[in-house]
Amino acid sequence: MTASAFTTEERRYMARALQLAEQGQWTTRPNPRVGCVLVRDGHVVGEGYHERAGEPHAEVHALRQAGELARGATAYVTLEPCSHHGRTPPCAEALVEAGVARVVVAMEDPNPQVAGRGLARLQEAGIGARSGLLAAEAEALNPGYARRMRGGLPWVRLKLAASLDGRTAMASGESKWITGPAARADVHRLRARSCAVVTGIGTVVADDPQLTVRNVAQADRIPPPLRVVLDSELRTPPTAALLQDGGPVLIYTASRDQARAWALLERGARVETLVRAGQLPLRRVLELLAGSQINEVLVECGATLAGAFLAEGLVDELWLYQAMHLMGDAARPLVRLPDVTQMRQRHALALADQRMLGDDLRLILKPKTEAG
Repeated sequence: MTASAFTTEERRYMARALQLAEQGQWTTRPNPRVGCVLVRDGHVVGEGYHERAGEPHAEVHALRQAGELARGATAYVTLEPCSHHGRTPPCAEALVEAGVARVVVAMEDPNPQVAGRGLARLQEAGIGARSGLLAAEAEALNPGYARRMRGGLPWVRLKLAASLDGRTAMASGESKWITGPAARADVHRLRARSCAVVTGIGTVVADDPQLTVRNVAQADRIPPPLRVVLDSELRTPPTAALLQDGGPVLIYTASRDQARAWALLERGARVETLVRAGQLPLRRVLELLAGSQINEVLVECGATLAGAFLAEGLVDELWLYQAMHLMGDAARPLVRLPDVTQMRQRHALALADQRMLGDDLRLILKPKTEAG
């Protein structure tokens, strides 16, 4: 149904449902972020959002708040109510049992287990059910979930920080800090919404990063993202900082060195061997992550791996934090793209967002398609 078929009031209620859904952006993975508003006689009688996987969905929270006032109400839900039994009962049935009169949905669920069945169940029960209100905004809340369900890949964000002249570290490797506190805090918020953080062995050896979520509100309630190290020769030291906190770590390698693998297993890491011409196949890595219910991937790495992700067309968004200083010719470059030798081979990017974070500029860019 076209957006013009909905009233201004309906748009306002769905906008509120989207606001509620966003409150679960750090805690729902691998489930989608969903919000629900119940309206009866022009008054909001119940609100809710999905807070954590395995716990009640948005509709259930809203129905509990509304109680008997849910009967005859209209439910505004950002994602089609589920129709199957998972870790929680189907929300479509909960809405039917509560006696709601209408259901307005932002986007249909791309999950093949739902995919229109939730709306069909509501209609079978005599409930007026429509979809398409603020659908683009709803999908923007769950780009990884939609990508994984439709195409078997996660949504990939590549994060880079550089000086104005495109440098990421001094020739010696010194890089703390290129950007200021506000930009670094933003990166932690970006990690908080990611299911996995991917890095390369070069970054692990050079910087010994933790890749954990810090400096955000209620960080202890946020499920730690899976940290993934691409390490073809299994050079990750057992003393690496990311192996010291007990959080989940997965190492993909092309090595069959059992002694090195065992030393990492003892530190709590998972080690999986992938071999294709001695290199780690990036698309296959992403497919495997998607198969493990990874919706959104944040890539934090050096110039070579960043260039490889870009060259293979695997980056959905590039988040560039640009500091207002110059580091000189001897400093290390932002991205290595050795196969780009002609102007026609350039990687064109479209600006999606720009804002200042303290003294630093944050750019969100997306690869330009041939259609623009």
